[in-house]
Amino acid sequence: MLLRLSIGVTSTVQGTFYLSHASRGAFEVLFPSLLLTVGGAFLVIGFLTPFASALVVIVGVGNAIAWLPTPTGNLFDGKLGCFEMIVTAAAIALLGPGGFSIDARFFGRREIVIPVASRPPES
Repeated sequence: MLLRLSIGVTSTVQGTFYLSHASRGAFEVLFPSLLLTVGGAFLVIGFLTPFASALVVIVGVGNAIAWLPTPTGNLFDGKLGCFEMIVTAAAIALLGPGGFSIDARFFGRREIVIPVASRPPES
């Protein structure tokens, strides 16, 4: 939950900065800003966690390798900050939403059941 909250809040704030400093009508800045804001908000509440994490990773990679123009108010001036966000969001996508999320309420907790071996292993 803490990983989800840290990346979700950071992504939402960064997307809001992008939206507030973007020139009106610039699709190159508006679209990634909306993706980052929506992905961050979904991560905060734990809704569609793997999808939201993938959105944050895609926008983070685009920002890190300078595909996307960055307006002023960038929290991730250095590439190391972008790399940290990308790695953590990818880890969230692989780990799943956790117990305190909307996904857990909708789909239930997942449990791996390992059956008991029917015969002892051979040595």
